[in-house]
Amino acid sequence: MRSSCLHNRPSQSGQWVGRCRGVQRLAAVGNGNGANRHPELSQRVLITDPPVIVKTKQMMAKAPASKQVLSLAQGVVHWAPPPAATALASKLLAAGEGVHGYGLAGGLPALQEALQHKLQTKNGLLGYEVMVTAGANQAFVNLVLTLCDASDSVVLFKPYYFNHMMALQMTGSAPQVQLGPCNADSLHPDLQWLQQQLQGPKPPKMVVIVNPCNPTVAEMLLLAVDLYQQQLQGPKPPKMVVIVNPCNPTGVLLPKEELEAAAAMCAAAGSWLVLDNTYEDFLYEGRSHHTVSGPNVISVFSFSKAYGMMGWRVGYIAYPGQQLLQQGGLEQHNLGEQLLKVQDTIIVCAPQMSQQLALAALQEGEDQVQQGIAGLSHNRELIADALSPLGTRGHGWVGGEGAIYYWARLPERFGGVAGAAATGASGKDAAAAAAAAAAGGDEAVVEWLIKEYGVCIIPGSACGVPGHVRVAFANLRAEQCEVAAARLKQGLQQLVSMDTLVGV
Repeated sequence: MRSSCLHNRPSQSGQWVGRCRGVQRLAAVGNGNGANRHPELSQRVLITDPPVIVKTKQMMAKAPASKQVLSLAQGVVHWAPPPAATALASKLLAAGEGVHGYGLAGGLPALQEALQHKLQTKNGLLGYEVMVTAGANQAFVNLVLTLCDASDSVVLFKPYYFNHMMALQMTGSAPQVQLGPCNADSLHPDLQWLQQQLQGPKPPKMVVIVNPCNPTVAEMLLLAVDLYQQQLQGPKPPKMVVIVNPCNPTGVLLPKEELEAAAAMCAAAGSWLVLDNTYEDFLYEGRSHHTVSGPNVISVFSFSKAYGMMGWRVGYIAYPGQQLLQQGGLEQHNLGEQLLKVQDTIIVCAPQMSQQLALAALQEGEDQVQQGIAGLSHNRELIADALSPLGTRGHGWVGGEGAIYYWARLPERFGGVAGAAATGASGKDAAAAAAAAAAGGDEAVVEWLIKEYGVCIIPGSACGVPGHVRVAFANLRAEQCEVAAARLKQGLQQLVSMDTLVGV
């Protein structure tokens, strides 16, 4: 009888092979040795760290409803986008104009123009082009894929921003990632260790530095000079240096002098300098944010935090245009064209509605941004006081200079040996790490605080430094933050009096 499947056809051996009976027959045959093979997952994704924000939300969901858990974990703000922006979004959605179709890969032209004006007048970046992305995290992935190869070694100093590590892991760089330890007291990067790594046959190509210290401007300038000079030594200097300023996860703000030194040294070595300015507006006590420009300098920005647009997913890359590239002899790269390859493959374009809302927020929302950030002063004070059981600023915790975070060390028995548990050291450090595991490490502390006190924070192990925690202070309005801070302080007071965790 002739097969009813029109796609079936006889093979040279006379067996029917097709989408119906032939597929079933081939499936039954298996791999020829009687054992069926199974599809495998990507090793890149399998070795990628699980997202800590997802994990903490799962912990919160498991807590009894009576706890009414308050979050000081995810880096979000408590305000919504400017009303003028949301009103425009509603109007555009109702009219159905220019929001349902694909847009230009680089971004909405009107938004790009407005952002270029902002870059020139606010950031002092002249000759830069703009690519609008679905948030700053996508912008970073775009840059990793455009500038770096998976075979290159990468250095991350701990504590690092966890999504930077995840981006490197899932793009194939994990086998080459080298985690640099920091000074146990100051949290400065261990430059002696770094120098040893750079003296090898192939120095790291990309160095991601989330500067987690709280020194004076002069000390930070010395740090910059020492760090970048050693980074750029060797037969093949790093190809990309990344600085987050203000810093996530530590809340430290870097000075202009350090950024200028980094840019000059990277230019001399032929290295890219990438500045992540996600928290550029979050500054306190009269401090100022700075960025620098140059043919080799690329900046990342975000609408998520300052404009309360976390769920709308809009960020952007400011990259040197052809004229600026030509000044540095880099015109052959045609950077914008290469970035478009990645952009078109990953997302095609940022959502049109989100870009329209971002444009309106940029034009109408500055007053709300400044009011919202100024209103965080009380929250900063509350959380700083809540951390007092762990020590004082610079001696137990740092941050609060910029961004929306504090970074604190837990008691030694819970892993807080100035990062010893994360350095892979031996002897006393290894013993301390083992003791901390027995007592309950930072993840267990986070789970315990959720269950016992109804407050959630981020474990430092997600940033490569077990025994520490990141605490955010922009998540909640003042009234709720007062409750969350009181719970956190009470929990930490009990924690410092305990030898092991109970109930986890």
